[in-house]
Amino acid sequence: MPLARSLSVTSLSGLEEWDEEFDREDAVLFEIAWEVANKVGGIYTVIQTKARLTCEEWGENYFLVGPYMESNVRTQVELIEPCNAALRRTIDKMNSSGCKVYFGRWLIEGSPYVILLDVGFTAWSLDRWKSELWENCSIGVPWFDREANDAILFGFLTAWLLGEYAAQCDEPPHIVAHFHEWLAGLGLVLCRQRQLPVATIFTTHATLLGRYLCAGNVDFYNNLAEFNVDKEAGDRQIYHRYCLERAAARCAHVFTTVSQITAIEAEHLLRRKPDIVTPNGLNVKKFSAMHEFQNLHAQSKARIQEFVRGHFYGHLDFNLDKTVFLFIAGRYEFSNKGADIFLEALARLNYLLRVNHSDVTVIAFFIMPARTNNFNVETLKGQAVRKQLWDTAQTVKERFGKKLYESLLVGQLPDVSKMLDKEDFTMMKRAIFATQRQCLPPVCTHNMLEDSSDPILNCIRRIGLFNSAQDRVKVIFHPEFLSSTSPLLPMDYEEFVRGCHLGVFPSYYEPWGYTPAECTVMGIPSVSTNLSGFGCFMEEHIADPSAYGIYILDRRYRGVDESCNQLTSFLFQFCQQSRRQRIIQRNRTERLSDLLDWRYLGRYYVSARHMALAKAFPDTYIYEPHEPTSATGFRYPRPASVPPSPAHSLHSSPHHSEAEDEEEPYDEDLEAEKDRVNIRQPVSIPNRNKNQTVGLPEKN
Repeated sequence: MPLARSLSVTSLSGLEEWDEEFDREDAVLFEIAWEVANKVGGIYTVIQTKARLTCEEWGENYFLVGPYMESNVRTQVELIEPCNAALRRTIDKMNSSGCKVYFGRWLIEGSPYVILLDVGFTAWSLDRWKSELWENCSIGVPWFDREANDAILFGFLTAWLLGEYAAQCDEPPHIVAHFHEWLAGLGLVLCRQRQLPVATIFTTHATLLGRYLCAGNVDFYNNLAEFNVDKEAGDRQIYHRYCLERAAARCAHVFTTVSQITAIEAEHLLRRKPDIVTPNGLNVKKFSAMHEFQNLHAQSKARIQEFVRGHFYGHLDFNLDKTVFLFIAGRYEFSNKGADIFLEALARLNYLLRVNHSDVTVIAFFIMPARTNNFNVETLKGQAVRKQLWDTAQTVKERFGKKLYESLLVGQLPDVSKMLDKEDFTMMKRAIFATQRQCLPPVCTHNMLEDSSDPILNCIRRIGLFNSAQDRVKVIFHPEFLSSTSPLLPMDYEEFVRGCHLGVFPSYYEPWGYTPAECTVMGIPSVSTNLSGFGCFMEEHIADPSAYGIYILDRRYRGVDESCNQLTSFLFQFCQQSRRQRIIQRNRTERLSDLLDWRYLGRYYVSARHMALAKAFPDTYIYEPHEPTSATGFRYPRPASVPPSPAHSLHSSPHHSEAEDEEEPYDEDLEAEKDRVNIRQPVSIPNRNKNQTVGLPEKN
């Protein structure tokens, strides 16, 4: 099934021209999501990182709308009085009518205004609003689905807010309301049903039905056109949720998704082709470390090595300087996130490293939160033993240094045989005996509540990767999000990623994929797939992704076994790289960060809002749709120092050879300069001025 081209980053020249001058002073943007000041999913990252750029564009007329969560408000929001007179009257009117609406600034970069709706306080209206939803939209919601009940309360409150604001304005306003995901989608449906003067946009970051189908091990992408969507949603008891999502997609003036692969999915499951693809970006400034990112990698790697020394005490029979750290992180969706294929590839990699007598050791981290009841005692003991050994070494070093100093002070060379006395040897022997271990290093760092049925642990038992001395591949399952306050691995996620060598994300269902994007902006190579939005995006914009440290695994046109073999090949060839080759590759990877900057990708949200305004207010804004012209956007070429590969699927990084290391042509400054020529500079979003012309990128 070929990917149909719609508006995307390479189609910058195909974006509609806006010749009209129009006044944006009376235009107001409301962005509505359940994740506003409420970290429950990846949409939180989208909104949080995009806020600064949107504030620059809309200024004081940009408001985020989300649910009121007291614990989050205490730490993330500064409650203030609204500056906008119409909005102040709106909030006062709603509060006097039995609602609780809060206004403040979200304490993130850009400090956007937030309007928080207390859904629990209006729960008394739930039955009445459910009846209204059934009468007007024929959507029934069961009483036991708490998440759907929250969506109804949030949706009706959002529509009330927008309608009241329109009524309180002195002049008819031009309101743009951007709704994210099905939890916020009902507000959009009600705006259209009540014929409010609101230009609506709906963005789906992942379809409900797609996520459920992929979790059930269905051959999803090859059967997209065959699914009876109503039956599939009903069988999974999410028909009412699916109806809310599809209604929002169908009613919106402009419908967007985050990637081309999700656009195909939405067209089949939601029965509407997206108008624009709006890829997710990152605030690259937050991650950029200028030219220090290689030093940060070394520092973070040293901290991971310290943890490994403690975890493998008594079995530290491998060279940490020749150890490669791999990791996978994200929601614990065993098949959707590709943990199953990653483990199988690790087993095959272990075999290849052993039969080739490789001196490289691979340690694979699985950072996926699961149900636990505490740290594993053996894991904590390992870190305690490591610390005890360190303290012993420091004590002996101080005593040795004192004797050396006193000997030199009197002008004599020290007698080495007398530098360490019997007490020192006794102390060191006791420390060595403490490192003896009767069991293998644990695979899991925590005590799992459902150990016998855990998918990762069961797969590890099947493939036999138990961290034994013979294994060249070791596995560490950390079923908890990383934290700098952890007594076990005291590192935050960003620091941990910087210290690893390769992120592996062989997802089967990944509408976008923030984890490989975060790796890229930190200069860490990663494995993605052609079924993830990020993988498709990189394939479209980079002539040879693997040369830049972006390995694209084919899970679309290959079977599971073939994909697993391809992943094994990627990992094995990565392990064969020399240290210098890995440094060169990290430099190339880090240069791709500009591709993921909101300064580029935020442009597609700008276009979506303009399109919605033109459709909702045709008398004020003119929009003439036309087919995008052929893509003439930027595209990274193959780096000059990498020879062209005979087949696109072949690994393009130089193969390991000590002789080649010295002769391989590579000029970092020259390559960086060529890459800068091949990518446009970030777009500066102009500040809001009255009677300002909106200019989109010019045609090449």
